[in-house]
Amino acid sequence: MDQSQRLLGSLSEEGRYGLLLNAVTDYAIYMLDAGGTVASWNPGAQRFKGYLPGEIIGQHFSRFYTAEDQARGEPARALEIARREGKFEAEAWRIRKDGTRFWAHVVIDPILTPSGELVGFAKITRDLTERRAAERQLKRSEEQFRILVQGVTDYAIFMLEPDGTISSWNAGAERIKGYRPEEIIGQHFSRFYTAEDAAAGEPAKALRTALEDGRFEKEGWRIRKDGSRFRANVVIDPIRDDLGTHIGFAKVTRDVTERDLAQRALDKAREALTQSQKMDAVGQLTGGIAHDFNNLLTAIIGSLELAQKRLPPDSRVAPLLDNALQGARRGSTLTQRMLAFARRQELQMKATDILALVRGMGDLLQSSLGPTVKIETRFPLKLVRALSDESQLEAALLNLAVNARDAMPEGGQIVIAAREETVGTGHPTGLPPGLYVALSVADTGEGMDAETLSRATEPFFTTKGVGKGTGLGLSSVQGLTEQSGGRFVISSQPGLGTTAEIWMPASEAPAEEAVREPPPVQGPEPMRRLAVLVVDDDSLVLMNTAALQDDLGHTVFEAVSGRQALEILAKEKRIDVVITDQAMPQMTGTQLAKRIRETHPDLPIILATGYAELPPGTDMAMPKLAKPFYQDDLARILALVLTVREPKGRIVEFRTR
Repeated sequence: MDQSQRLLGSLSEEGRYGLLLNAVTDYAIYMLDAGGTVASWNPGAQRFKGYLPGEIIGQHFSRFYTAEDQARGEPARALEIARREGKFEAEAWRIRKDGTRFWAHVVIDPILTPSGELVGFAKITRDLTERRAAERQLKRSEEQFRILVQGVTDYAIFMLEPDGTISSWNAGAERIKGYRPEEIIGQHFSRFYTAEDAAAGEPAKALRTALEDGRFEKEGWRIRKDGSRFRANVVIDPIRDDLGTHIGFAKVTRDVTERDLAQRALDKAREALTQSQKMDAVGQLTGGIAHDFNNLLTAIIGSLELAQKRLPPDSRVAPLLDNALQGARRGSTLTQRMLAFARRQELQMKATDILALVRGMGDLLQSSLGPTVKIETRFPLKLVRALSDESQLEAALLNLAVNARDAMPEGGQIVIAAREETVGTGHPTGLPPGLYVALSVADTGEGMDAETLSRATEPFFTTKGVGKGTGLGLSSVQGLTEQSGGRFVISSQPGLGTTAEIWMPASEAPAEEAVREPPPVQGPEPMRRLAVLVVDDDSLVLMNTAALQDDLGHTVFEAVSGRQALEILAKEKRIDVVITDQAMPQMTGTQLAKRIRETHPDLPIILATGYAELPPGTDMAMPKLAKPFYQDDLARILALVLTVREPKGRIVEFRTR
């Protein structure tokens, strides 16, 4: 027995335990009485809690807890759990003498007499601050590594043997391609290629290029395990050992399907935005010039008509006047097409019987297209009515038919057909879900290539010779259909002809409930002399309109503004009708009409305007005369307003020729 053993043997059991506790410095080991007062204190407790035995013995152990834990009653709860369950163990923040915090692992055991009476608690505390910091650092590192790994799952990263056999497989490859490692390792990488690319030798070409150039990169379609295709960006690098011997390939594949789709959607959106901006620019330009241009045409047409009437029949000037009128009519047609393209024309929407409309245009179409063109119609036995402007739709159909004829210089066949189409969500036309009527015009002509087709509806684009087309025909048809809530669709291939389709919303109203036009007046009939008040801020139009009325035998009062018109009405009690321009400074035509209604509620008012420029919410019952107009148009509308009573609350448009 050595010296140390003899010394320990001479000590009592209590003395040996005292030595043990005083030797422990990494743990705070002390006793509490039954109420939680500190009854003993070892060097370990003094080392990391900071209290000398004389400073802490006799104090309550709750002072080691944070203020938050004390407020929640954690010290009492710990003792209660130890008493009830035989042990309390936890990790939490504790407070040193100097007020600093440390992370502690705490164990409290109850001390019982042989009879089971509680006499106190044994409390062991360990300072785990450094360990906790290390654990948190490790956790942060693991989180960073996890994020890195998660990022790598966006890429399929694997190795190939020199012959293309797969030798490794990462999580990204499994996620993107669908194969588990045991399913794919040992297989040839060519199984990811489409049948077409595999037949063309693309896999071998990729490996050969990587070896020769040191790298291969390409985008193409690849095949997943479930057979679906995805767009892939592929990089293959050769792997060589320290001696330069080729030992395989590193292959990185990224699924760029969403990126590719997003790019295509972005390109499509940009193209749509560009087209929208073009249309908006032309629309603003058209709206700005339409009023003035139509005023000029009104003055020109009216003056030419009056001059034509006052010349002798055999005058050499008569053909020149006829020619000038024809030019003015072309100008009027051009303006209407520009307005149609810009979606600013006035539409009279109603339930339209497409079959009846096409049948009624039969003679006009045949005479317009000539004997070298055969017209065939194909309609179902039953077809719902379409919601459209009937006269504008007739013009659009004639426009498409003439375009089809021009695409068949040697003659050919035009098929005019119609069908019902039910549109669901995500339909290629982009139309809202619902029932539509598709009216199509198909020809057997030259057709268009992809570039020409993409520009077919651009304003002022034409494949016809100089002076043979305005380039507004198809764009005006597109404007009409979209303003009507439909779509204009063209399909064509070189040598296979062209098919143009007008998609229109189906009308829910039966035929008898369709909006009806006022009964037509069959030309200018003799009528009593009228006192007509003409209001227009354009002196040319004012003089021309007054001259046309005077030539009809009416008495005309002229006003250059709404205020002057009201002054004339206050003086002249015999005014029978008012014809007013809409776009005038200070007081518009609709504003003037409201003022007139206040004092002359039954006085007929005709609104003359160049395009659909009425403000929202206009609800007065006024016939509307579109500029430019002719003398017989004036006579007709005067007869209309004096013979037809329209229900209050709807504007009636009187269309000129």
